[in-house]
Amino acid sequence: MESSPIEVSVEGGVATVTINRPERKNALSVAAANGLVDAWERIEVDDTVRVAILTSADCGVFSAGLDLKEAAEIARIEGVDILSKMRDPFHDTMRGCRKPIIAAMTGSLMAGGMMLALNCDLRVGLKGTKIGITEVKIGRGSPWAAPALWMLPQPILMEIVLTGDLMPIERLHGYGFTNYLEDTPDLVRERARDLAWRIAGAAPLSVLAAKGSVRATMDRGCAGGLEEGKRLHEVVYASHDAIEGPRAFAEKRAPVWQGR
Repeated sequence: MESSPIEVSVEGGVATVTINRPERKNALSVAAANGLVDAWERIEVDDTVRVAILTSADCGVFSAGLDLKEAAEIARIEGVDILSKMRDPFHDTMRGCRKPIIAAMTGSLMAGGMMLALNCDLRVGLKGTKIGITEVKIGRGSPWAAPALWMLPQPILMEIVLTGDLMPIERLHGYGFTNYLEDTPDLVRERARDLAWRIAGAAPLSVLAAKGSVRATMDRGCAGGLEEGKRLHEVVYASHDAIEGPRAFAEKRAPVWQGR
């Protein structure tokens, strides 16, 4: 029995969530998947957390996706699919998190590992690694891949989901899938932390509304997203921080955000 497949730490408004299963290529066991749900629920309600980083233990693979060995064992012993044992098998809790999430992808990723990356708002990758949605090669499915249409050209996404082949991350970076590519896992995490600190230093309400507006447009289309974006920003314009920002600029000092 594994004791702690998911580790969470918080420092200076930045939560770091680490998948710690290097011996299984950071694959998502039932315990790991449920541990991620716990992590996102905690981050969502913790007002001290402004932004989160998702990373994993170094093993050459950010996440291999579903733990297929455990899936086969559960099917053999219990006669059920592994997804039935997970609280949130398609990671909707993560996708619904209001706080920005940065993927620090310190290795290759495939299948459910790609699902986690798609649920993040910014992505930092490792040069020389590969990415894919391999479900068609193992008889599984990828209904969660639809948001990739906002991140990749349609023909490229079709090639990925229909062939199940892995692609060099450099190819997808050329289409804008990743924000940055770095040379080593440590540099990947360093870049992710730099992004996180910059987000954590911004006005909290503005950050939440900015992410919410973009996500709403993805979900509802342009007209619906614009209307939801206006609603989300009402609290921003009426806040103390909306007064503090211009005042600090005029006084040539750093703003003191209160998140209200």
